[in-house]
Amino acid sequence: MTGNASPVDRLACLELRGGNHLATYSAELPGLTAWVSCNPLRPAQRGGDLYYLSACSHGVIARVVIADVSGHGEPVSAAAVRLHDALRQHIDSWDQSMLVRSLNDWFMRGDGVNFATTLLASFASHTGGLLFTNAGHMPPLWYRAAAREWSFLKDAEPTSDEIADLPLGLIAGTNYNQTAVELKPGDLLILYTDGINEAENEAGEQLGMSRLLAIAQGLPAASASIAGDALLAAVARFRGKAPAGDDATVVALMREGA
Repeated sequence: MTGNASPVDRLACLELRGGNHLATYSAELPGLTAWVSCNPLRPAQRGGDLYYLSACSHGVIARVVIADVSGHGEPVSAAAVRLHDALRQHIDSWDQSMLVRSLNDWFMRGDGVNFATTLLASFASHTGGLLFTNAGHMPPLWYRAAAREWSFLKDAEPTSDEIADLPLGLIAGTNYNQTAVELKPGDLLILYTDGINEAENEAGEQLGMSRLLAIAQGLPAASASIAGDALLAAVARFRGKAPAGDDATVVALMREGA
């Protein structure tokens, strides 16, 4: 199914949707349109990539989470349940600090999962404000509609003596920064896991971050589904006949009102 052919579902207040299973669909969140493609490495139907979308009880705050969990099988399923439950508990909270600390504490316990890179983002539909925390994950691609330019969405730099923003589950008490930006109408964000930037072609060359950004410069930006689907098609062209070597998940978001 192509991205622009996906049906669109509106998330109800307090709804939480996602997981680590094979899925492709479009959705409406408060102030955002979203497109999701979750592709576990075949033949598995569930992988180590997790994502969740949610809407708060008043229908004004959207939250999007993407994670790449180390390990396979039952431990990853347990991590998916824990992430789901934590997001449910904090679904109405704009601040993400308690949420990310609780997740780090859970991953520190082990339970067959060593660590997880994670990006959490909360979006306020009435202001366009985006608050995000990056725990060792790849920076999202950010399209600024006014300038018609793509770049990486970077978080605030920690001070030189501060250990911060590591993947979840590595060091107890790690500090996690929250960075605020404003999404303008028509702006796009594309979140992804390392199955995208670490894709390899037939010569064994890795796509890498520089090539990924170069690909982004040519992406159509008419909608989240069109941009996300075009990114996957471009990565497939780069791979050529080389098979996928990892799970690959993409969550594309567009601020409404363009």
